[in-house]
Amino acid sequence: MGWDQVLSFAGLNEREVQSVLILSSKPKLKASELATELGTTRLDAYNSLSRLQEIGLVTTTADRPMKFSSPPINEAVERLIGMRKEQLRQVEEGYETLLSGTSWNQEVADKTKSAGFDEPKFAVLKERIHIHKRIEQFANDANERVVLMLGEYGILHLHRGPALAAINTAAERGVKIQILAKLHRRTIRFFRDLHENVLVRHSDDVESQGALMDNEEVLQMLNIESNPVGRGKEDAALSVVSKQFAISQANLIDAVWPEAIPFDQAEKRFTEQQIVDPLRIEIGQGSFLEKLRTALGVDLQLPEEDTPFDPDAMLKAGREVNSARRQLGENSLSSLSILGFDLEIMMRQVGKRVGEELAFSLRGIEDNIEFLNELMDLWEAAGLGTLTYALEPTFHVCVGLTEKPDQGNRDVLPLWELDDGIIEGALMARYPEEGDVKIKKIPGSGDLDDIWQYHLLMKE
Repeated sequence: MGWDQVLSFAGLNEREVQSVLILSSKPKLKASELATELGTTRLDAYNSLSRLQEIGLVTTTADRPMKFSSPPINEAVERLIGMRKEQLRQVEEGYETLLSGTSWNQEVADKTKSAGFDEPKFAVLKERIHIHKRIEQFANDANERVVLMLGEYGILHLHRGPALAAINTAAERGVKIQILAKLHRRTIRFFRDLHENVLVRHSDDVESQGALMDNEEVLQMLNIESNPVGRGKEDAALSVVSKQFAISQANLIDAVWPEAIPFDQAEKRFTEQQIVDPLRIEIGQGSFLEKLRTALGVDLQLPEEDTPFDPDAMLKAGREVNSARRQLGENSLSSLSILGFDLEIMMRQVGKRVGEELAFSLRGIEDNIEFLNELMDLWEAAGLGTLTYALEPTFHVCVGLTEKPDQGNRDVLPLWELDDGIIEGALMARYPEEGDVKIKKIPGSGDLDDIWQYHLLMKE
């Protein structure tokens, strides 16, 4: 008895038997190559491959065109034996259940439901046209929600494909459509073709592309052509049908969404040349409950068990708290420090945002020296101090302020942090960490015209 007879006894037809024998000895064949080996058409070869993939005897690679392989012949037979044993076990279990008078189908369904059975199904989609057909299907089939991750240029592909109309139709009928993208000045106009119900947000961190439908199916791009205006012949995506996996992806998206910037705010970067994104500021650290307890001089710790009500103690505590609150209100800026507000951190963060906006407004200046000259002019025109640059020992910017920092005085608004934050924000925006210029801050001489220095080090 040969391997072909064993495979035939296991339930494979003649073409499937020959496909397994060929692929086990010659892995990674294209469908056309397998068809030649079989002496048949490529369509017939695909039909055989499809069933062999379903039963786990053939795997495919995410190449273009796809290539198919089968495990060694003995492993393939062992898998078929295991499948037949499982099928026989189910037949025996069903037979015994029927003899006992129980509906076997209902029992199996109940077991599956109680176990939360979620067998994932996978498919590799090739070429952009087929991928966007799947997104179109997402929009048509969705009952509640569709999320699209479009990266920087995904809106171009959506706009040119068949999915855009389906997305707009779904939004119009009440499906929640969310789009996370990385806006670009050349593509922002394409977002205006989306239905008004579509929610769009911008994030600089959104690089990948994919889609989610009703916490049921996820589409994740595996490969995207480098040319954003290409036809997408090299695009590939993985479709995963799994409720459990889809829910985990939805949780990840829901964590990113609140931090992303609404479209109308992000759009102003490119239409009005302004950064109007919300500024999230750190106000301090540590236990604010403890800081408030100390400031008011009362015990705000939660009791571990019920305590008897004491009206006298309640009135006394109220008088003490009111007195302490009045003192806090009279102490102005120092009260903010007592309550845990770190004004130096807050002022620096505001300054950095101002600096980022300055760098954004000067982004059209390519020459670095000209950029610094313009920055110095703006700095001095605002009366913030003086800026100079020098070449020794390395190229650096000297920061001069109108008055020296008074870091020990809690009653003084730390404007020096605001001023220096502007310089830091502008330089960091102009020279990001991943660029060719590294920024190093060091103390200056301490004189008013040289409080700090920012050294710009050219990476080799």
